[in-house]
Amino acid sequence: MSSSNFLFFSLALLIITPSPIQNFGSATLEEANGLLKWKASLEIPNNSLLSSWLPLPINSNASIPCTSWFGVVCNADESIQWLNLNSSGLKGTLHQFPFSLLHDLTHFDLYKNNFFGPIPPEIRLLSKLVYLDFQVNWFSGVIPPEIGMLASLEILSLTFNNLTGSIPQEIGRLTSLYQVALAYNLLQGELPPTLGNLTNLAYLYLHNNNLCGPIPPNLGNLKSLTDLVMTNNHLSGSIPSSLANLSNLQNMYLNENKFSGQIPTNIGDLKSLVDLQMSQNQLGGFIPSSLANLSNLQNMYLNENKFSGHIPSDFGNLKSLLGIEATHNQLSGFIPSSLANLSNLHYVYLGDNILSGSIPQGLGSLELFHLQMFDNQLSGHFPQDLCHGGKLQIFTVDGNQLTGPISRGLRNCSSLIRARFDRNHFIGDISNSFGIYPRLEYLDISHNNFHGQLSQNWSKCKNLTALVMAYNNISGSIPPAFGNSTRLQRLDLSSNHLVGEIPKEFGKMKSMLNLSLANNHLSGIIPTEFGYCELLEVLDLSTNRLNGSIPRSISQWKHIHYLNLSNNKLSENIPSEIGKLVQLTEVDLSQNLLTEEIPSEVQSLKNLQKLNLSHNTLSGSIPNAFTSLPSGIDIDLSDNELTGPVPLCSNFLNASLQGNPGLCGNFTGLKSCARQILKKKNDLFHHRIILVIVLPLIGAISLGFFICGLIAYRKQKRHSPQKPFGKEGGDYFSITSFDGGVAYDDILKATENFDEAYAIGTGGYGTVYKAQLQPNNVVAVKKLHSSSENVDQNGFLNEVGTLTNIRHRNIVKLYGYCSHARHSFLIYEYLEKGSLGSILRSDVLAKELDWLKRVNIVKAVANGLAYMHHDCSPPIIHRDISIANILLDSDYEAHISDFGTSKLLKLDSSNWTTIEGTHGYIAPELAYTMVVTEKCDVYSFGIVALEVIMGKHPGELPTLSADYLVLGNVGDSRIPLPSPQIEKKVNMVLNLSRACLNSNPKERPTMHQVSNLLMKA
Repeated sequence: MSSSNFLFFSLALLIITPSPIQNFGSATLEEANGLLKWKASLEIPNNSLLSSWLPLPINSNASIPCTSWFGVVCNADESIQWLNLNSSGLKGTLHQFPFSLLHDLTHFDLYKNNFFGPIPPEIRLLSKLVYLDFQVNWFSGVIPPEIGMLASLEILSLTFNNLTGSIPQEIGRLTSLYQVALAYNLLQGELPPTLGNLTNLAYLYLHNNNLCGPIPPNLGNLKSLTDLVMTNNHLSGSIPSSLANLSNLQNMYLNENKFSGQIPTNIGDLKSLVDLQMSQNQLGGFIPSSLANLSNLQNMYLNENKFSGHIPSDFGNLKSLLGIEATHNQLSGFIPSSLANLSNLHYVYLGDNILSGSIPQGLGSLELFHLQMFDNQLSGHFPQDLCHGGKLQIFTVDGNQLTGPISRGLRNCSSLIRARFDRNHFIGDISNSFGIYPRLEYLDISHNNFHGQLSQNWSKCKNLTALVMAYNNISGSIPPAFGNSTRLQRLDLSSNHLVGEIPKEFGKMKSMLNLSLANNHLSGIIPTEFGYCELLEVLDLSTNRLNGSIPRSISQWKHIHYLNLSNNKLSENIPSEIGKLVQLTEVDLSQNLLTEEIPSEVQSLKNLQKLNLSHNTLSGSIPNAFTSLPSGIDIDLSDNELTGPVPLCSNFLNASLQGNPGLCGNFTGLKSCARQILKKKNDLFHHRIILVIVLPLIGAISLGFFICGLIAYRKQKRHSPQKPFGKEGGDYFSITSFDGGVAYDDILKATENFDEAYAIGTGGYGTVYKAQLQPNNVVAVKKLHSSSENVDQNGFLNEVGTLTNIRHRNIVKLYGYCSHARHSFLIYEYLEKGSLGSILRSDVLAKELDWLKRVNIVKAVANGLAYMHHDCSPPIIHRDISIANILLDSDYEAHISDFGTSKLLKLDSSNWTTIEGTHGYIAPELAYTMVVTEKCDVYSFGIVALEVIMGKHPGELPTLSADYLVLGNVGDSRIPLPSPQIEKKVNMVLNLSRACLNSNPKERPTMHQVSNLLMKA
């Protein structure tokens, strides 16, 4: 063979014979191109590190993805082995992911992105996978059974997704698993017994799902297990004694389930156990003394169960114990004195049991931070060594029968942050019972027998935000130095024997939200300096001896919603400045010496629910301004000197008006007005004259209009181009289809031209009327204030068109919008029970809302908001969530109303130039950012959820700590306590509301997360 032929043959052979290097490069390129195809299907943020994934040029170095691509790591053969894209802001699915190409992938990390859709069954093709982390995404659907084919898998993390279905039994094949994390999903069904095959498992996290049924006994085979976390599911049955075989177990979290029966006595064999949490179940019987064998135990949570009997005295052997919580049980007997042996003890929570006897001596020498024993039957004297350890921060013994002085035990407790001694029998001189507490934030000593005078030392507690001393025997005057308590937000000195004047220095308390000095013997005037307390929400000065006039400086109380100055000696007129207090819901000025006319400025009080001006000497007529107040409010004008006719207004149907001899009108107890009597005599004659004159005139005019209209219509039809729908001679007329179309005239006819008798509520944008169009066709019509009509009509109508397409069972249906030169209005679904606010404010109606109804109301509001925030495109931010905007149907199911109204009427405002919404529900960040986000709605939802459970607005939020925010402390006392099962649901609502009220918007949950968690309640 010639040399030229040999060279040609060699080159040809080189081309057609696959070399190992070329074959390898081709495989790497194929993997890279597969990832590029997947990347093309994703939404990627600007400046993403994934911008390094560039298409590979022809003849490029195949190792480029291994050396230059973000998140890609290759093995020695330069095949992709690791794919780490955590926290990259990616959004998309796994539909285009190249499962079939990445044969050597061992680590697959998508933690904290926005992936959605199912986990494909093709996951099985990643046969070498060791590490799989899809946590904190939006994956849905079931966990594919094919995951059981990943024989090498050691880490499986799918926490914080929307996965449904049951845990596949095929997971039991993965005997190499070291960690299984499936928490915070929507998984249901029973635990597969095959979990007992995972003998190498150290961490099992299944919390916050909907799992049910018993714990399989063969979980006792998991000898390597250190963490068993099943919190917040629906697991039931008894706790299997086989769990005592888990010799390496350090953390057992079984709380918030439905476990029943007793704690197995052999649980004391878990010598490695550090944390034991079994709270919020239905466990009962005695607490086994074998728990005292857990020498490494640091935390024991047994609260909210049905445990009875005594606390085992052997607990004094738990030398490592940091804390014990057994609140809300039926424990009885004495608190063991052996607890004083636990030198590491930091917290003891034993509240809401039936414990008796005294608080053991010696606890004060421990390093206690928290000691809570509220609502028991404890008696005896206050322990004098309580603060010897010098670290006590929270001490609550309210609701017991403790007695005696407390000064020696508490005076030098400088570490104290929060203390509650209320509802006991403590005695002693208030002036020397307490010291100066530099860290103290909250103190409640109400409902005791303290006497003596107030000390100026309270003003030296610089961190104090709440001081409650009501219902004692405190005397003397209020020290002016109290005005130096500039952080004080709540001061309640009511129902004592205080005398003297209210110090004008109170005007320096710029943070004050809630001030009550009621039921004392205070005299003098209301200081004008009170006006400087511009954040004031609640003021109660009732039942004192105050005189003088109501100061005009009240105009500065922009946030006040409760004002009670009743039963004093206040004189002169009601200042017109009261009209500036637009957030007022309740005003009581009764039993004073007020004179002159009722100011017409009361018409500005659009949120008013109760007005009591009785037992004064008010004169003149009732102003027509009352017709502008919300319909159905509670009005008491009795025992005054009012004269003239009562306005024809639905507000006065149930008003108290007796004791005003000069009043007249068609109301019970009042005489008829003279013109009404004359009217009855002349009605028949007048009717006949009117008919004779008017009927022919109407006929002639109607005929003329008909002829002119017909001519104009035909002329326009022939010569004019067709106008766009919605425009007729400059007037807008657009109603989205509702029962075939609702005519403008039909609404006017149904409401008798928006007569006040049909008004059912008033809001910031208009008055709502009930309109019955047909016997079974009732709607709510919001007639917009004239100031609300000056908007871009085209944009407005487009926005209405979008909102009318929204359909959700927990959102009030918007049927349409109608605009005319005379009136503009929105047409909504009518709901029979009215607003949640009106029900909660009524002692009678509130009793109809049992605890389950209240939980379901909160769930419904969360569902509606989650839909608006996460399922609407673009998302809808409500901007004004409050109990006034939650309506109930005949089954007490909640519906969110007024959604989108703020946006409709301010189409150019994604950022607010002024803070809008209802005071008391507005997120705090709006005061300085002026930017509205979904997290503003989340905050408002938190307030509403609390208000539903408390039966009243929560008011002062800083005191709502986790230990305090439980049903026993804050629940509406107008209804009886629920069963343990329902109480668990209520406490979940309270916990979630606290999370929603986080001062940092970024740390609040989304409404989607809230809704998902409430679904499990």
